[in-house]
Amino acid sequence: MEIPLLTELVVIFGLASIVLLICNRFRIPSIVGLLLTGILSGPHGLRFVQKVHEVEILSELGIVLLLFTIGLEFSLKQLMQSKKQVILGGALQVGLTLGIGALFSMLFGLNSAQSVFFGCAIALSSTAITLKFLQERGLISSSYGRLVVAILIFQDMAAVPMMLITPLLAGSGVDGESASVFLQLGIGLVLVACVFVGAQSIVPR
Repeated sequence: MEIPLLTELVVIFGLASIVLLICNRFRIPSIVGLLLTGILSGPHGLRFVQKVHEVEILSELGIVLLLFTIGLEFSLKQLMQSKKQVILGGALQVGLTLGIGALFSMLFGLNSAQSVFFGCAIALSSTAITLKFLQERGLISSSYGRLVVAILIFQDMAAVPMMLITPLLAGSGVDGESASVFLQLGIGLVLVACVFVGAQSIVPR
């Protein structure tokens, strides 16, 4: 019996292998090759993929595993030593990018709320893509890599309040969805605390 999703996954992996071989031949980052694979196989390309929603779910799982694998290379102690870089470097990057983006948006005729929203959008980077690029280049443990990771951590933390103010920028006030974000944030903090305590007391060094 043919399973459509399995067939599409085989096609995706086959096409990705070909594209990645070409990218490696010309020393193009694999991230670019994977993006090209998605463009080619997606509904706006050759239409090899029809089960878009199912593939998106699997891709989210893949991102989680990627971040977990990269996290294995980090030392929590070194990460804590970078807290000044997280706060100072991250605040400068997010603040300056947000401000400059909002200013340019106003120059193009957007109102203040739209300009702030645009500034928030361009102030954030893709953590998964950036970390994968650093991992391939062997730069995660370098001083430059630690600074980039610190900024990415601050961006991820800043993304939460940015999502919370989005309804306010749209003029709709704080709705039930925003309230649920607060609840999820609280649950997430509790889980992180439990994992941290468990890692310190249970996992052997």
